[in-house]
Amino acid sequence: MSVLQKMNSLSHQIPDHSSYPLPWCMFLFTFQRLRYIKQLGGTYFVFPGASHNRFEHSLGVGYLAGCLVRTLKERQPELDITQRDILCVEIAGLCHDLGHGPFSHMFDGRFIPLTRPDLKWKHETASVQMFEHLITSNKLEKVMESYGLVLEEDMLFIKEQIGGPVDENACEKSWPYRGRPKEKSFLYEIVANKKNGIDVDKWDYFARDCHHLGIPNNFDYKRLLIFTRVCEVKNQKHICTRDKEVENVYEMFHTRYCLHRRAYQHKTGNIIEIMITEALQKADKFFEIRGSGGKVYQISTAMEDMEAYTKLTDCIYLEILHSSHPELEEAREILCKIERRELYKFLGETRPESKKAIVKSNGLAESIANSKPEKDPPDVELKAENFIVDVINMDYGMKDQNPIDQVHFYCKADPSKAVNISKEQVSKFLPIIFMEQVVRVYYKSQDPYIISCAKQYFVQWCMENDFTKPQVTNSLIIFLVKIMEWFGLEGDLEDHLVPNPCRGQGDLSLEQAGERVVSSNTGDHPGDEYS
Repeated sequence: MSVLQKMNSLSHQIPDHSSYPLPWCMFLFTFQRLRYIKQLGGTYFVFPGASHNRFEHSLGVGYLAGCLVRTLKERQPELDITQRDILCVEIAGLCHDLGHGPFSHMFDGRFIPLTRPDLKWKHETASVQMFEHLITSNKLEKVMESYGLVLEEDMLFIKEQIGGPVDENACEKSWPYRGRPKEKSFLYEIVANKKNGIDVDKWDYFARDCHHLGIPNNFDYKRLLIFTRVCEVKNQKHICTRDKEVENVYEMFHTRYCLHRRAYQHKTGNIIEIMITEALQKADKFFEIRGSGGKVYQISTAMEDMEAYTKLTDCIYLEILHSSHPELEEAREILCKIERRELYKFLGETRPESKKAIVKSNGLAESIANSKPEKDPPDVELKAENFIVDVINMDYGMKDQNPIDQVHFYCKADPSKAVNISKEQVSKFLPIIFMEQVVRVYYKSQDPYIISCAKQYFVQWCMENDFTKPQVTNSLIIFLVKIMEWFGLEGDLEDHLVPNPCRGQGDLSLEQAGERVVSSNTGDHPGDEYS
């Protein structure tokens, strides 16, 4: 039975790994650690079904990497794909996420930049270091050789697939990799495709995350497997797909955006991650992790020693939560607030009106705290340290660029020739802009009146700094009607604001807001909650 026949016999969208002959490295403690790191971090606190971990995702990537490379070997024998190549690609897929810290991207995306702002570190770097540690600490060199691997060359090839070229200056060369020659350049596009982002890592987490989140997945990775082949482009071999699959490829990147919009960047999941990050920061200098040689590390320095880093997982959350040490009291209280669902309150979200890029900094919170409404100001002073500003970038994977511009296709008439397909050749319904920024603001209080005042500060800041009006909800509607009165604006509120099509059941319609303003005492301070 061919690889494609095996793929077509699968009955589930989530790859079935029950018959997958797993490499030896997955049975080691370093790899088993991934069982205790949530794939979606704080998103699990919002989507209870998203309980899956980096462990099963890594199995899936290793499995799909093997499927893809074997498919290419069967379809194009002239590529000279060897069993060594196949095993190296599978191991790279299996080990590509070894370097993730507690709560996955929360650790390298929030905690490390906060505690070590001058450190340029990413989890791919740690994945390479953890893979080296896995091999050397378990003395697996002889085991690798018994599987037919050439130790120096294949170790380098596996690490390059995970983290890119080992030589920092290699990108200046025509061929930056040393693990495999340029004739096998396509092998570097399977696990982590740096050229256009189409790789088996995404194929697995799209299917897996959508399944656990309950979000439909319209992207069909199996069709890409069926229609994938290698073509030569500018003296390098690249993985290409059939021209008729261009809409499926667009669907892949749209799925990525939708997952970020609906789940990965969920406003409640994000503030929970921010609160966990604060707790880890407060616990950092008091929390001891023992590494090699008995040396003690902190949470923020554990990745400097792989033995210490192996011990750092999501379990640290419960260790702090159930700790009785007085020095962990502040961190423990933050986690208790999460358990009680006493989260920092969401004030709203906005977007820049212009094309200016927003850079996250402490100055944003200070700016909002200084934006006290001049007319009918709240009789309370709000502190900058209590405002939390979360700047979110959402795109198709290549910032403001269309990733499909970097994808090569082939036609049925000439499958050996690679071609590009422009957006205009596909549909007029495709996006014009491929990146957007969202600014979300929260406030550290549970008092309804203070939260209402903080929302007024936020609206004032948006008006003063060329941002869109926040989504209209109960307390904001009344405040915005007052703003119309202050500035002498005529007409209905609809004339000056974009209506919110996603208004929840508890929100007022614009007509109801007008009635509320007419019947209410303008001296009252609205404190309606919304999420």
